[in-house]
Amino acid sequence: MTAAAKKIFSYLLKAGILVLAFLFIYNKFLTKNDSLKQFEALTAVISRNQVIFTLSAVVLLMILNWFLESLKWQYLAKKLTNISVWVAIEAVFCGLTWAVFTPNRIGEYGGRVMFLPNRKRVHGVFAMAVGAFAQNVITNTVGILASLWFIYYFLNLNFWLYLGITALSLAFLGLLLVFYLNIKWLVALLDRIRFLKKYHRFFEIMGRYNRDELLVVIGYSLARFFVFSFQYYLVIDLLLPDIAFFSMMMTVFVFIFIQSALPSLDLLDIGVRSVTAMHLFLYVTNQQIAIIAAVSSIWLVNLIIPAIIGSVFVFKLKFFDRTA
Repeated sequence: MTAAAKKIFSYLLKAGILVLAFLFIYNKFLTKNDSLKQFEALTAVISRNQVIFTLSAVVLLMILNWFLESLKWQYLAKKLTNISVWVAIEAVFCGLTWAVFTPNRIGEYGGRVMFLPNRKRVHGVFAMAVGAFAQNVITNTVGILASLWFIYYFLNLNFWLYLGITALSLAFLGLLLVFYLNIKWLVALLDRIRFLKKYHRFFEIMGRYNRDELLVVIGYSLARFFVFSFQYYLVIDLLLPDIAFFSMMMTVFVFIFIQSALPSLDLLDIGVRSVTAMHLFLYVTNQQIAIIAAVSSIWLVNLIIPAIIGSVFVFKLKFFDRTA
């Protein structure tokens, strides 16, 4: 199969997944009058002012979320070069534009590091990896702890099985945190791989961050996590105000954790997000269309709108910049 044929097949496969996901949602919910009537009854009691206030707050939190990520990127990039907050913002939004078209948002790395001097761009990929590692530490820590609560209250596992899962989960989280705070171990590990050792000058950047700096990065990551979690709370509480706050947030944390672990393409994964959220929230509500609406709105505000904004900054890229 030629490269062009593979690319066409890949696009057709992704489009097929999207179509199947929406067909599943349509057949399961939108063809059922009861589900639609329930959703219409929910939205009928929501005033226009409530909707405007909530969506405005969600958009403002989106801006705060990516501003925090920009500050984190500026902080990480200091090991390579000094960039202004505005350049960091441009880089982050440009990266989001690239991310929506690439699997697992891998394009975000390319889009963001293009705002660095040419000779620093490969190093920038590994500096960005430190920030991604920190975000994963937070997502995994909060998500796994919430999952343990979720399993205990809803899945009724055998006590000893649950105890084993808990012990393994806590051990994994402990190792993850220790490894993050000693990320120089990763540099040493990569140095042991013969064909990678010659690229030491690129990945050694990860070992330059001391423990205090890594804690600052994880602080930014924690702040971001709770910002976009609060977005979910605002939208779900608008549509389903009867769900208990604690149950809602713990389920949101589990959803974010599972979503982060699934292979995705931002432009097409709304179906996967919807189906995942729908099955999780079945344990706390039967208003599944409302959950799909909430997840879809957050996807639109947090990923698609920023990607559109970032397209403006794509034109500022200097692909052949030779500055040091």
